[in-house]
Amino acid sequence: MREPVDVLVCGAGAAGMTLAIELARRGVRFALIDKLASPFSGSRGKGIQPRTQEVFEDMGILDRTMAAGGVYPTVRRYSNDGSHVDQEVTSAVDPTPAEPYPFPLMVPQFKTEAVMRERLVELGHAPEFGVELTGMVIGADGVDARLSTPEGQQTFHARYLVGADGGRSMVRSTLGIGFPGKTLGVRAIVADVVLEGLSRDRWHQFDGNGAGPIAICPLAGTDLFQIQAPVALDGDIDLTAAALTERIALHTGRTDVTVHSVAWSSTYNMNARLADRYRDGPVFLVGDAAHVHPPTGGQGLNTSVQDAYNLGWKLAAVLAGAPEALLDTYEAERRPVATDVLGLSTRLLAGFKTGDNRRTREVQQLDIGYPTSPLSLSSQAASRLAPGNRAPDAIVRGAGGSPTRLFNLFKGTHWTLLVNGASTFLPSAGLHIHSIGPGMEIEDHLDQFARFYGLGEGVAVLVRPDGYLAGIFRRDQVAVLREYLDRYCRLGEVYSAVGPVGRSRL
Repeated sequence: MREPVDVLVCGAGAAGMTLAIELARRGVRFALIDKLASPFSGSRGKGIQPRTQEVFEDMGILDRTMAAGGVYPTVRRYSNDGSHVDQEVTSAVDPTPAEPYPFPLMVPQFKTEAVMRERLVELGHAPEFGVELTGMVIGADGVDARLSTPEGQQTFHARYLVGADGGRSMVRSTLGIGFPGKTLGVRAIVADVVLEGLSRDRWHQFDGNGAGPIAICPLAGTDLFQIQAPVALDGDIDLTAAALTERIALHTGRTDVTVHSVAWSSTYNMNARLADRYRDGPVFLVGDAAHVHPPTGGQGLNTSVQDAYNLGWKLAAVLAGAPEALLDTYEAERRPVATDVLGLSTRLLAGFKTGDNRRTREVQQLDIGYPTSPLSLSSQAASRLAPGNRAPDAIVRGAGGSPTRLFNLFKGTHWTLLVNGASTFLPSAGLHIHSIGPGMEIEDHLDQFARFYGLGEGVAVLVRPDGYLAGIFRRDQVAVLREYLDRYCRLGEVYSAVGPVGRSRL
């Protein structure tokens, strides 16, 4: 039996590695395993939405992710008569101080996950590939996990176990958690290929020449194209370079496009499914293990990352002494989000079938919030925002004269208290307090903080570690804030509670 850990994360995809990074940043002892012998090599999820870009900034990987990919190209939709029209995937919107990232990024999934692994190594950890969860026994003090490893069968104890093991989750099926939903009647291929005959400045979409639609998109940051097309609901599909060349000719009527090689390919049925629950005692589901989506709108990977981002700080806080009930807020907050996203993805799939490629603000995930969460403390203090809202960014200036952003103040594992004027609130471990106003630590020289937050004089807003508003407090509510922090803000105790950072390798 291996040395026990506090958290065992099963699945080293985007969700699992997001959770691992969040735990590593907080000094939690964990192990990250994946049954695959090596990292995923495909581009199934390639869109990084604006809200996920903000999450990546906090995690310290946004610039690397941006450098690994690029912007989405204009869609060029071809009619069967050879004519075409160009259409932007998203409306032209300029960045604003409150929302600095208005466009989705295109980053092939294998490159996104490579950036995450690099960040995890910097934090002193690494995923263990070729290690599969084969069973588990839940006890009073956690989970005894049975693992198949290159060295043979092993038992591994963890206080908590997280299933980030995809749509066919072994963790979910072992727990007997239902996964209701529907198969959407669409089977499709996706393939990353090297080809010639099409320009890399357009996302080429063809009506299908009577054979059905096909989309061929240049993958930013690579020399590859991604081919997507619906196929028959049953039967074997040939995904060799020669067969894909023939398929393109059949669907486009063109013989000048040649596939030279295939880097990765897959055939899949589109589903919309949602787990009946996200928690069973000390075991949690994140990402595709909890919900699966059609690929339209680029929502799956983003929702998965934000699941893990939400759960990570809560696990760390409970391990440091916060009440176990804090972990119940994970499902309370994230399952309704998945319900909405499933509806959005399904609606966009219907639009895609009719040639409508437009993406609304919904896909950006900037308006996701938790207003009904138990963590959103009701308040009567004056503000333009409400508890549960995403905390906007703003450009401000330090007393030393250097410009900075609110996101810079939020970045890290701490809670943040922004006070409009002089603070009457006392310091606390894991809490950063910033007074904003003339002659204060932070100056609102562009009046952006005042416009975006609209706080009354002496009013403070508490921002959670994941960038959402927990509560708004008048200057005479010091005791109310203290009671809230005593319940949930245990980050300053994490290191002493779980010991020094260790390797995540088994």
